[in-house]
Amino acid sequence: MTHLYLIRHGEAVANVQPIIAGMQGDAGLTERGVMQAERLRDRLKASGEIKADLLIGSTLPRARQTAEIIQPALGVPIIWDDEVQELRIGAADGMTNSEAWAKFGVPDFDQFPLRPIAPDGESWGDFTLRVANALTRITNAHAGKSIVIVCHGGVIDSSFIHFFRMPGLVLPPTDFHTRNTSITHWELVDRRSRSLWRLNSYNDVAHLQGIGAFESVRWEDLDGGHPASPVPTEE
Repeated sequence: MTHLYLIRHGEAVANVQPIIAGMQGDAGLTERGVMQAERLRDRLKASGEIKADLLIGSTLPRARQTAEIIQPALGVPIIWDDEVQELRIGAADGMTNSEAWAKFGVPDFDQFPLRPIAPDGESWGDFTLRVANALTRITNAHAGKSIVIVCHGGVIDSSFIHFFRMPGLVLPPTDFHTRNTSITHWELVDRRSRSLWRLNSYNDVAHLQGIGAFESVRWEDLDGGHPASPVPTEE
């Protein structure tokens, strides 16, 4: 039976500063983000609830740092994978939100889901297709194993679109709020002579009691530009 655990990175500097963070703009985790990841590591070590066969990590610094912190609790080496990165933001990388929106326009994935967020970046449709391909590749290659992927809010949100077979070229009619260092657990089960993905848990942050997480408001809700969100998929 295949188990897929998707873990969002800890609170990132880009989550609390007005920087659009791709590979250049990503300054890693905040002090609280490190604490969140350490809490998750300690939980996993004490409980043994995830018997990981492999640990895959996004190559963006905030996810790399999170994966490195929790890796000792899982006891398997980290496999780095570019395809589970957050939405790629191209030429906007490292800019403040206001700078990027002034130069490239405010992203509107509702009206223009196939327009890249900036030159050399991805559109919403590009992103969801990449995530679907990555999850299919990984789960097929490691069928029957327990897979942990340390990734991003947008990747976890897109897993719902993929496994529930929702349209991927438009924004879904639902709203996700995936928390820092939360665990989302998918399980492949046999039902009615076919294999189906079952959602066992979403936004499991039991380890964060007492420290919480900074939750930024949406960039599109502020007239002056968003002070915290790096990309529309990652609040």
